[in-house]
Amino acid sequence: MARVICIANQKGGVGKTTTAINLAASLALSEKSTLLLDADPQGNASSGVGLSKDKIKNNLYHAILDGLKVEEVIYSTEVSCLRVIPSHLDLFGAEVELVNLPNREKRLRNLIEPVRSEFDYILIDCPPSLGFLTLNALTAADSVLIPVQCEYYSLEGLAHLFETLRRVKKWLNPGLAMEGILLTMFDVRNKLSHLIVQDIRKHFNDRVFTVIIPRNVRLSESPSFGKPAYFYDKNSRGAQCYLELAREIIAKRRNPHE
Repeated sequence: MARVICIANQKGGVGKTTTAINLAASLALSEKSTLLLDADPQGNASSGVGLSKDKIKNNLYHAILDGLKVEEVIYSTEVSCLRVIPSHLDLFGAEVELVNLPNREKRLRNLIEPVRSEFDYILIDCPPSLGFLTLNALTAADSVLIPVQCEYYSLEGLAHLFETLRRVKKWLNPGLAMEGILLTMFDVRNKLSHLIVQDIRKHFNDRVFTVIIPRNVRLSESPSFGKPAYFYDKNSRGAQCYLELAREIIAKRRNPHE
């Protein structure tokens, strides 16, 4: 049965989609059957794994609002163990259209339930907001992974996000767990980056992943080629760090009490 991991942070520019793309590819490279669900209307996770939006007939919008079966919106990628449910700009309107629908918070959960047994991991890339799409993702997930940029202002929104997670656990998804906090865009030359790392590790302890994602040119360049970083430059530090992250997540699932 798949572990469903929601990658969320209401603050934009923290490496959320970069993490979704490269963690999904790294899990697939570890021979874990992986489904990447792009719930961000911008669709960057979809294009980042090589899907051309113009060639996609059906997408997540059609599934959660028009009732298409999940099998009709799953596409293969060039990575053998990685498949994707693509997004579309129409999802911007979904926030409004979901308001008056029954079970509006559980649309995503109900959508993926029939295929959970087919995958080892399902990753959900959320939009940079705490609207209905993110709420659906949190309700569908087993756990949440929070990318946090190694800059001062990135810390300000964490309290709001944790309050949202507390409410989701109370009212919608009691089993929602913390997969971990991922430190991103670390600049080894910047003293403030080191201080942020120290503060977050001190406050959140073992909820912070060991691996830290650095600022890396290859991570920034690879989406424009429609490739995860490993397939753009497998020796880059960014690509290798996401492989380390995948190993951490796999090890945690194998030994949940460690």
